[in-house]
Amino acid sequence: MSRIWLALLALTFSLLACIRNIAAPQSDTTHILTHDGLERTYVLHVPSAYDESHPTPLVLSFHGGAGNAENQRRVSEFNELADEKGFIVIYPNGTGRLEDKILTWNGGTCCGYAVANQVDDIGFIRALITELQSQYNIDPKRIYATGLSNGGIMSYRLACEAADVFAAIGPVAGTQNYIRCEPSEPVSVVHFHGTDDTHLPYGGGSGEDSIAGVLFKSVEDSINFWLDFNQCATKPQSATQQDVRVDAYNECARGSAIHLYTIVGGRHAWPGSDGPAWPGGDQPTQTISATEIMWEFFAAHPKP
Repeated sequence: MSRIWLALLALTFSLLACIRNIAAPQSDTTHILTHDGLERTYVLHVPSAYDESHPTPLVLSFHGGAGNAENQRRVSEFNELADEKGFIVIYPNGTGRLEDKILTWNGGTCCGYAVANQVDDIGFIRALITELQSQYNIDPKRIYATGLSNGGIMSYRLACEAADVFAAIGPVAGTQNYIRCEPSEPVSVVHFHGTDDTHLPYGGGSGEDSIAGVLFKSVEDSINFWLDFNQCATKPQSATQQDVRVDAYNECARGSAIHLYTIVGGRHAWPGSDGPAWPGGDQPTQTISATEIMWEFFAAHPKP
């Protein structure tokens, strides 16, 4: 365990050294929210054309394990799209032994500090949204979650435990690793995953490059859960573009949908990002932009 911890620590310091010189946009602000005895933080981006007289969609973008909000802002590149399309985006920080480094989310069976200490991340996110709703005109029918790896796992847990809040989720390279998933209502899902992911394998289990020490659920198991719960038609509309295959299940309960984007030969990365999630990490495909596709999917699937 100590070797794994030291390797993770070295990786994170390398990552932080890389992103320290990337200045956050002036429109982004960092906020503190105390929940369950912990000071939690998040980075908030409000679109330049925000109009308080109009209900505004909200997207929460979760960093991966050992990452942080600033890293996820860079990787997912939601800010420019938020300004163009007019939605608010939040990059929350997980928890860890260090204040702003090596942070994780309690996604159920993964990952790290957050799971070991049973951090109440669901309660934190509910409190965060409540705080935002007191300050901005948030459209309650258009609240969405996405994330990379451990952040994608966290978005799945939110669909399980906060289906009353979230209309849709967009996991990237993260599967559903929460045993007690009992959603209160359908949630739409758009999932992106590489077939050659060695950190969180497409077929499940423990990847050769995984440091989490858990057996992950497969993409198939994760998708099948929601196909069944959302009462989707059994056959998808399928298409292939270069290295990307999409299976779209659009005939689901209450107007929900399940879309799976499989990156053939893809590894552990955010499709369309300008580079790896960390120095030396996997290169993302440029065939599609997960961020752009995700927003189109979110916009098309509000709560009824």
